[in-house]
Amino acid sequence: MLKLSIVIPAYNEEACIAETVTILHEKLEHEKIIHEIVVINDNSKDNTELILIGLCEKIESLKYYNNQFPNGFGYAVRYGLDKFTGDCVAIMMADLSDSPEDLVRFYRIMCKNNVDCVFGSRFIKGGVTHNYPWVKLFINRLANSIIRVALGIRYNDATNAFKLYKKQTVDGMKPFLAPHFNLTIELSLKAIVRGYSYTVVPNSWKNRQTGESNLKIKEMGSRYLFILLYVLIEKFFSKSDYKKREEELDLMNIE
Repeated sequence: MLKLSIVIPAYNEEACIAETVTILHEKLEHEKIIHEIVVINDNSKDNTELILIGLCEKIESLKYYNNQFPNGFGYAVRYGLDKFTGDCVAIMMADLSDSPEDLVRFYRIMCKNNVDCVFGSRFIKGGVTHNYPWVKLFINRLANSIIRVALGIRYNDATNAFKLYKKQTVDGMKPFLAPHFNLTIELSLKAIVRGYSYTVVPNSWKNRQTGESNLKIKEMGSRYLFILLYVLIEKFFSKSDYKKREEELDLMNIE
């Protein structure tokens, strides 16, 4: 059985972090999944850290770290990807916009099918969104359409942060470049371009009920474009230098 790690970046999440961690832990315990929950406190200005300290006394599988400067979503997730100790890792939001039931399903599919990645899509049959702001939805679908056409792939939700990766896959995608929310597409697109196996399954998403989203649309366009161009360059000009090599991964497992 694979040990499951969950990385959760948290910035000013005092209103929801306790509920998210508690529900997630209870679900994984109920499913008898060996796990750890890794919360990266991204220099929060509220009581997020104090709440995490209290939670660690109650939940043995919870670990939290304070992200070092510079801060930001991408930096926090990258710090978490350096700290987790599981055989596979999922990235989830602190506001419980991602479903613990979906996480369990992702995990079961990875174990059953032995794939390197499980990608969620909110926009295939069975996918669900709740209270998605229409402006963000329009931009999301436009951005994902551009990504699909540019790379010639069918996957239609690369901007979705909720994905599950094996540890070897994460190691094979380093070093990471994106410091912000554009890390979501760097992870998935690198995995695809570098030849890691993946399956796409529907997942649900609901808009946060507390706090404010840290995603600033106006600031992200050029950053997403930068990562897309980087991946395109790698795909067409790297001569497959970064492609997954089974023999190398097998050697990593032995060591």
